[in-house]
This record gives sequence, C-alpha cells and structure tokens, in this order.
Amino acid sequence: MKKYLSLEDLGKFKQELHELKTIKRHEIAQRIEEAKSLGDLSENAEYIESREAQAFNEGRIRELEELLKNAVIIDEIKNKTGAKTVVEVGDAVEVKNEKGEKNTFTIVGSNGADPAQNKISNESPLGRAFLQRMPGEEVEAVTPMGKLKFKILSIK
Repeated sequence: MKKYLSLEDLGKFKQELHELKTIKRHEIAQRIEEAKSLGDLSENAEYIESREAQAFNEGRIRELEELLKNAVIIDEIKNKTGAKTVVEVGDAVEVKNEKGEKNTFTIVGSNGADPAQNKISNESPLGRAFLQRMPGEEVEAVTPMGKLKFKILSIK
C-alpha cells in the first residue's frame, strides 16, 4: 500500500532506521552479552528484557523498511498559472466552517499526522473530504464529533 510522505518525514524515517540498525542494534547486542555473563538465562531479567528490546527494535526496523519501500514523496501539481487546482496530499487547505471560523489544515500521509499542528491524514474523514476538491467547493465529513461542513477557501 502506498504511503504518502513529505521530504521532511522521509528524512526523519530514514534517520530513525539508520539509528535503529546501527546504534540501537549495537547497544542491545552489548546488553545481551553482559546479561549472558551473569549466568542462568532462564531467570535472568536483564537478559529477558534485552531480548524483548531486540525483538521490538527488529520489528520497528521491518516496519520502517516497509514504509520506505512503499513511500510516495509528495510533489506539487500546479496548473499553468502556478496555482493549485485541487487538494492533494501535502497541501495546506484554508477552510471556513459553518460558523464562519477559518482554519488551515495540512493534508499529510497517515504517518505524518499530527492533529495538534493541524496536520491531518489523507485517510481521515476530513482528509478524504478535502482531497481532489477545488477552492470554492463545500465539503462535508462525518467524524466522531458528528457531521462537519467546510468551504474550501484556498490551497497552498
């Protein structure tokens, strides 16, 4: 399955993968060796904890490798005037709700979502409602908070 990532997120995930494969793997291997030297492995809490950390680390490495393998880097698609024509992943969308309140949401891939910074996933109800829509269009999204309506003012 395709995963949409910004260049910034791609860099973060590549850095994390590098650290897990080099630094973290080495640290865990050292902890395992130290725990082995303490004797009986069947009741050795440090050994058991280190092996669990190793399993978690390897799982995260596989997860990141899969993510990066399926990554689609967000690229802007512009019309001849340079203005965005439809909302795509990576765009900032300025909207107005039914109360007239304005807000700006950035549509990101699911791995880049951060609602506290108004970064919403392309797979979320709001994200799906905004995708492929044009400025001036009114959209409706069914969310856990109920049905929300917005008018798209601009795409950045």
